[in-house]
Amino acid sequence: MTISLRLSAEESALIKNYAELKKVSVSELIRQTVMEKIEDEIDLVAYNSAMAEYRQNPVTFSLDDVEKELGLNGL
Repeated sequence: MTISLRLSAEESALIKNYAELKKVSVSELIRQTVMEKIEDEIDLVAYNSAMAEYRQNPVTFSLDDVEKELGLNGL
């Protein structure tokens, strides 16, 4: 897929310089940045959901409890 993007001269120079600093192409830099942004938002939704669930039922388990439950305590 090809995507075009309008940037000012200053924005373009900043992005090109940053890509050079990171030793990646501008395309790769933009791809990585967009994917990281999407993943961060997905993680935030999962976190908010987990926190809402925890607030409704604030039960926690220790690592030892989880290992015992899964039968991993003898490993």
